[in-house]
Amino acid sequence: MSYVPRLKTKYHEEVAPQLMEKFGYKSPMQIPRLLKISVNQGVGAATQDKKLVDVAVEEMSRITGQRAVPTMAKKSVSNFKLREEMPIGARVTLRGNQMYEFLDRLISVALPRVRDFKGVNNKSFDGRGNFTMGVTEQIIFPEVDIDKISKVTGMDITFVTSAQTDAEAFELLKSMGFPFKK
Repeated sequence: MSYVPRLKTKYHEEVAPQLMEKFGYKSPMQIPRLLKISVNQGVGAATQDKKLVDVAVEEMSRITGQRAVPTMAKKSVSNFKLREEMPIGARVTLRGNQMYEFLDRLISVALPRVRDFKGVNNKSFDGRGNFTMGVTEQIIFPEVDIDKISKVTGMDITFVTSAQTDAEAFELLKSMGFPFKK
């Protein structure tokens, strides 16, 4: 038997039937589901020090469990000493089992480690059923060794769902165990 992540099982056994009943879908294909999680980190100081992008890629790969890729500048901006095609960040897109594993670690381990954590703000939906949140410190993830950190950086995490509305996406994420503010 192959391994199935805990949240994937929870989605199929609890969340999907609950959403189908709440929104009155006629077909199981209408039930919103999580399609992918995109994690993005901008490294502003990379214009002065090229090694910072390599550090960010390595760190993000360790956090997500999947190899991150450096992001390149699209345009040159002389005020920021930025040239076109210069590496300025790192990103990774998670799908399938790795996506569910990352979400599980984020909900159960990383977010509770945030200082004075009262829940995630539920105002960050984009109107099409996608949710984006910012993490100010990468040290909340247990995969990051605090002693080896040169600089505390943040990242943006986007949850892309198949939901048509924000209400459906909110219910999906809440049912999965996402800690929204009351």
